Amino acid sequence: MLQLLKEFLNDVGIGEKPASRFSESDYRLAAAALLIHVMSVDGQETGDEQDMLHDLLKRQFDLDDDAVTELIAAATAADREAVDLYSFTSLINRSLDEDGRRRIVKMMWEMVYADGRMNEFEDNIVWRASDLLGISQRDRVEMRRDVAETLKSRDDA
Repeated sequence: MLQLLKEFLNDVGIGEKPASRFSESDYRLAAAALLIHVMSVDGQETGDEQDMLHDLLKRQFDLDDDAVTELIAAATAADREAVDLYSFTSLINRSLDEDGRRRIVKMMWEMVYADGRMNEFEDNIVWRASDLLGISQRDRVEMRRDVAETLKSRDDA
């Protein structure tokens, strides 16, 4: 009975929160928040985008399904609380080398094209994040083209 009361209080935000696997200083949380921001910027979160988000996080960070679900929940909350992209990109800059930061930008492009199209808001988010991550315009455009071609060839197959 006491355990049920604790769980209820936790659910309504009064009790202690269970410890998360993903602290605020975990670059994976920052990367996931950027992906969620890209996914939600157009106001339409499709099933394809949600599937892509889950698959990207699972594959890139070698997580099981429960960890991915937890990461998405934590990153969604972080994205809602964020006022800009800088808090996420600065953490990623401190945590990853240039190749790692390129992987994050590539993941962002994969989110952009998950629904089969890119809009100007998504393009702008990736442009701003890439700039803050120190990724050149040339590399950003090259990654966009590569991701678009890869997904198009996958759809054609």
